[in-house]
Amino acid sequence: MLINRVHHIAIIASDYERSKRFYLDVVGCTLEAEYFRAERDSWMGKLALNGEYILELFSFPDTPPRRSGPEALGLRHLAFEVDDVPGARTELLGKGVDCEEPARRPEHAQGDVLLQGPRRAAPRDLPGLTPL
Repeated sequence: MLINRVHHIAIIASDYERSKRFYLDVVGCTLEAEYFRAERDSWMGKLALNGEYILELFSFPDTPPRRSGPEALGLRHLAFEVDDVPGARTELLGKGVDCEEPARRPEHAQGDVLLQGPRRAAPRDLPGLTPL
């Protein structure tokens, strides 16, 4: 079997609207389609980045919490490629997103910037959102 690429990533959000705003306003995705599935009491959003469908965002009632931290089960991280790592970090910090200093590793020439997801983004910079 030959795998061509990752088709999409699916994320179940504890706060669908907050997470959707994060991926739209901070990450820069666009909302391609959005559905409410009444039989499951669940929202589903299809998000694209630079015109390419990449992310499905879901809500479900009464989902169990997941431990944070890179060694917890589940999605470990989502990696985005940028041309200017320090510039991207500066922009994210300006939007109130908690970012670490760039980590230099041999396999990543420019370095990596680890950022917190929508639950740890500063709500003052994401309109209409309140802290969890």
